[in-house]
Amino acid sequence: MDNSAMVDRLMETAISFLVQYGFQIVGAVAILGAGVALALWVGQWVGRWLTSRHFEPPVRMLATRVVRLAIFAMAAVMALGKFGVEIAPLIAGIGVAGVGIGLAMQGVLGNLVAGLTIIFTKPYRVGEYIELLGVSGEVISIELFSTVLVHIDRSRVTIPNRKIVGEILHNYGRVRQLKLDVDVAYSADLGQALALVDGILKANPRVLRDPAAVVGINALESSSINISVQPWVNVPDYEAAQLEIYKAVLDVFRQHRIEIPFPQQEVRLLGTAAGAGR
Repeated sequence: MDNSAMVDRLMETAISFLVQYGFQIVGAVAILGAGVALALWVGQWVGRWLTSRHFEPPVRMLATRVVRLAIFAMAAVMALGKFGVEIAPLIAGIGVAGVGIGLAMQGVLGNLVAGLTIIFTKPYRVGEYIELLGVSGEVISIELFSTVLVHIDRSRVTIPNRKIVGEILHNYGRVRQLKLDVDVAYSADLGQALALVDGILKANPRVLRDPAAVVGINALESSSINISVQPWVNVPDYEAAQLEIYKAVLDVFRQHRIEIPFPQQEVRLLGTAAGAGR
C-alpha cells in the first residue's frame, strides 16, 4: 500500500469517526466547559458565604475545594455518558477505589479529621502560646493536617493534628507571666527595693497594666532575701521583657546601693590560741 492510499484511508476513518461521534464530542466538551465554569462560580460563592459567617480559613478552603471537585466530577461523569459509557459501574468502581485509598491513607485522613475538630472546637487560636507533647510555642498557623508553632529562638515545630486531639493541652493565651527572681542582702531596705522594682515594671512599655504584676518576698535564703517579680506581657514580648527588666533592676539597685549578695558562707574557728598551740 502506497502512502497516498494510506493517507486516504486515515482520512476516511477520521471522517467516519467524526460523523459518528462528532455530536457526542461536542456535547462532552460543552458539558465539561459548563462544569468547570459552574464549579468555579459555586466555589467562589461558597467561599464568600463562609467568610461572611466567620469560618476559619482552612474550613473555607476545604469546603470550596470539595464543592468544586464534586461539581467537576459530576460533569466528567455526564461527559463520559455522552460516549455511551455505563455510568453506574463507573460510580461503583470509583466507590471501591475510594475505599482502598481511604484505607491506604488512614494517617492522612486522621490528621484531616483532627484538624477539622481543632478548627471547630477551637482549643487554641493563632497568636496564642500553647504547650503540649513536650513542646511549646506560639501558634502561627492551623492547617487541616498540622499545626505550626514558633519558639522564642524563631525555630518552628510542626505537629500532626492527630497527635494533638485527645492530649493534655496547656493554653497560655495571648499573654504570659514572667517569673523572675532577684536577691537582696538581709541588710537592704526591703521597702525601697520593692518600690524600685515596682517602678521599673511601670516604666517598661512591654509590661501590661492589666493583669497587675505580682512583686513580693518569695523566700528567705541562707545569705539573701529572694524577691519574686511576676509581670504580665504579650507573648511576642516575653524574652525581650525579661532581659530589659533584669538589666533595669541591676542598674537601679547599683544606683541606690542596694546590695545583691553572692553565695557565701561564714566559717568560725573555735578554741583558744593556747589550745591551738598544743
